[in-house]
Amino acid sequence: MKAITYSRTGDSSVLHLRDREVPEPGAGQVRVRVVVSGVNPTDWKHRKGAGPDQELEFPEVVPHHDGAGVVDAVGDGVSDLAVGDRVWVFMAQLQRPDGTAQEYVVLPVVSVVPLPDDVGFDVGASLGVPAITAHRALTVAEGRPSRLAPGALAGATVLVAGGAGAVGHAAIQLARWAGARVITTVSTPEKEALAAAAGADHVVNYKAGDTAAAIRAVAPDGVDIVVEVAPGANAALDAAVVSNRATIAIYANDGGGSVELDVMANMWVNARYQFLVLYTVGDDALANGRDDVAAAVRDGAMGVGESNGLPVHHFSLEDTAAAHDAVENGVTGKVLIRVSG
Repeated sequence: MKAITYSRTGDSSVLHLRDREVPEPGAGQVRVRVVVSGVNPTDWKHRKGAGPDQELEFPEVVPHHDGAGVVDAVGDGVSDLAVGDRVWVFMAQLQRPDGTAQEYVVLPVVSVVPLPDDVGFDVGASLGVPAITAHRALTVAEGRPSRLAPGALAGATVLVAGGAGAVGHAAIQLARWAGARVITTVSTPEKEALAAAAGADHVVNYKAGDTAAAIRAVAPDGVDIVVEVAPGANAALDAAVVSNRATIAIYANDGGGSVELDVMANMWVNARYQFLVLYTVGDDALANGRDDVAAAVRDGAMGVGESNGLPVHHFSLEDTAAAHDAVENGVTGKVLIRVSG
């Protein structure tokens, strides 16, 4: 089978197309024929490392956590999935070297989720890291549900920073599905249109005026949950727009790795800061995210493509290096690898 691998850290030139043996599933595992592999920022960051030519935790790595395809074989003890089932997969590289940038991947059954027949593989491959990250950010607020379902966030106002990004897009869709009112911030008119297509109730261009005033105009009592991609740049804004006992859930550090907080502004409203990363969030949180995202998918709430607010950019498996470069360079939308038909 064809696979993309790398053995040292570096730029995208370290990625190579290889022939590998088709793996066999063991007990509690399934083999998936990958149709589409999803590329996330974590993929190029892991490949790049802290510098070039560093050793990896495994001798050879196949990149990408996310993907979608068809179950090809099942190991002993697997009863919930069968050969021929359409599925989406997530966190394929969690403590493992083999991701979805290959024609077949063997995964533990807990990382493989049924994909409804009427949902495309592009949607399935776009879930995973972005959607489960968004789920976690929306379920850590004090006094609010730890699971999402229709009505779970009824009465809540959610602010999504960067609503045109993959996590922001998923957060908008999940929050709306769960009944929240959603405000999002973006940087261009083009991204305004995308965030609106994703389902945001109010879209604020943070380069077009007083962002805090614009948010307060539609949420005079403040926002209850902030899904935050740039905590350093947005610390003052978040403090200015949150409600009492609000939660700011931080999943990335766009713009810098440190945050300076105004103590009194945050103290006065009992603000809570929650950091999160899927690698160490724990099995229960991953399982909750998997199951709730799957429910949202079944309800038709998780579309991708221009009309759903997330343009899709396709690459071939042979062009995986170019796909990584596109994500690293900040392309707007979702980058996907077509692995097989």
